[in-house]
Amino acid sequence: MRNIAAFFDIDGTIFRNSLMIEHFKKLNKYEVIDPSIWYTRVKKVYEEWEKRFGDFELYLETLAQVYIEELKGVNKTYIEFIASQVINLNGDMVYKYSRDQIEWHKSQGHKVFFISGSPDFLVAKMAEKYGITEYKGTIYKVDEENKFTGEIVRMWDSESKQRVLNELIAKYNVDLENSYAYGDTTGDISMLRMVGNPIAINPNKPLFLAIREDKELSNKISIIVERKNVIYKLNPDAEIL
Repeated sequence: MRNIAAFFDIDGTIFRNSLMIEHFKKLNKYEVIDPSIWYTRVKKVYEEWEKRFGDFELYLETLAQVYIEELKGVNKTYIEFIASQVINLNGDMVYKYSRDQIEWHKSQGHKVFFISGSPDFLVAKMAEKYGITEYKGTIYKVDEENKFTGEIVRMWDSESKQRVLNELIAKYNVDLENSYAYGDTTGDISMLRMVGNPIAINPNKPLFLAIREDKELSNKISIIVERKNVIYKLNPDAEIL
């Protein structure tokens, strides 16, 4: 018997921010990352995004580069301890729609997967909190002393997610036609295209436009926007400004 599955991105789809950003803040607080680096390398792009002059993806890419560089040589055990604090403090900062859908899928006996560009040690703790089947995140490699090498195996682009999707589909004998996928950026488009029930949650503009240009996807997708205490369902031809 084939299994129905639900594939979830995390940042912006479940979690209302980025797990890596929240972890970065904690690493600054404990001075694992020199606090001055925020001011010299990240603050400007953050402020541009905060004022809505700049792009969130640029802010995230800038911060990610600093994050990867600054973790090099740091012991993973200490980083995981701080990661646990991040999930304990922020793990409930999720969209209501997404939280309800996770619980609904579990109640139906569906396999639930988290596939995220966030570091695997953060994704692991989020997966544990929500009791899901399996997870995949960006792998941060360590050496024989359990210290980060500065090398990663990324999981935030569509091609990488496609690769792990294929692995999970084969491993769990997934019925794609009756399965679900949830995402918010073009990095999730491979997941959305593969299943019979794709859901875009608070999609960014590039994803919204990509959905419109893909007739097959636009005919089957649901677009969910959650703001304040209202959840909207939009059609792909909705006017965007």
